[in-house]
Amino acid sequence: MAGTSSVRIVLVVVFGVLALIGSAQAQLQMNFYASSCPKAEQIVLDYVKQHIPNAPSLAASFLRMHFHDCIVRGCDASVLLNSTSGQAEKNAVPNLTLRGFDFIERVKSLLEAECPGVVSCADILALVARDSVLTTGGPFWNVPTGRRDGVISNITEANANIPSPFHNFTTLLTLFSNQGLNLTDLVLLSGGHTIGISHCPAVSRRLYNSTGAGGIDPTMDSEYAENLKANKCKTASDNTTILEMDPGSRKTFDLSYYSLLLKRRGLFQSDAALTTDSTSLAFINQLLTRSPQFFFDEFAKAMEKMGRVNVKTGSEGQIRKQCALVNN
Repeated sequence: MAGTSSVRIVLVVVFGVLALIGSAQAQLQMNFYASSCPKAEQIVLDYVKQHIPNAPSLAASFLRMHFHDCIVRGCDASVLLNSTSGQAEKNAVPNLTLRGFDFIERVKSLLEAECPGVVSCADILALVARDSVLTTGGPFWNVPTGRRDGVISNITEANANIPSPFHNFTTLLTLFSNQGLNLTDLVLLSGGHTIGISHCPAVSRRLYNSTGAGGIDPTMDSEYAENLKANKCKTASDNTTILEMDPGSRKTFDLSYYSLLLKRRGLFQSDAALTTDSTSLAFINQLLTRSPQFFFDEFAKAMEKMGRVNVKTGSEGQIRKQCALVNN
């Protein structure tokens, strides 16, 4: 009998835990604001459609901002928080080039006017990222809502958890795995670089301080590298010149990024790293043999999965009144 009781207790505990997990996930749902703020998602979309066509490069910025948010403490808008001591996530090295914080705040102010204290900054960022990419011709993906905003933002955590342009494949996969993301997600989410831009410090090491002739990284196509040195990053200390991550196709969300990887023309070391693993390389080749719509569909699945990473729901966190500040 004692054994039977133990089994019952264990089953109750197990199913109790599963119920808690299920209820948390259930609170992240499509049209979460249908009753509490029915116009919320349309307000976001309208603002994006009004402004992003005039600044289409922001689509890549919001995609990156959303990823950098989710990879540290989950998708809780902690990347948006300010710090009087300069110790917030946005002060971390990988986030110093993020743009669009004021755009998010303007969307937030519109939603606060419509439904005060209802729509989280975490959901706003997730929606703006999706709508911006869609508005510039990229894929649509579902954005279930109901995220709540975090109250902690830590520079050290951001520096430790956000993938670097200098990382090798093993490190990249470890950082993704730490957040419940897998190799397929790594390859697909890297595909967002098709509309990305960067600056010379992210690649100057490959151009000036590597083991190949002239300091060039031997894993980088020499013609591509010489062109970058002659026309873009003319000195190793250049930190202002803008670089396209998918030259010639940056304004189009397409498969060109993957084609360039196979030609050894990925800008970052972390881009080139995707071809150093046989499984990753096979998946890249698969993407290139399929239709652009297949890439869009797979990218959409990866984005929705990323948008669920360690979300706060229910009574966790808060709904900030301003995205850069924790409520008093």
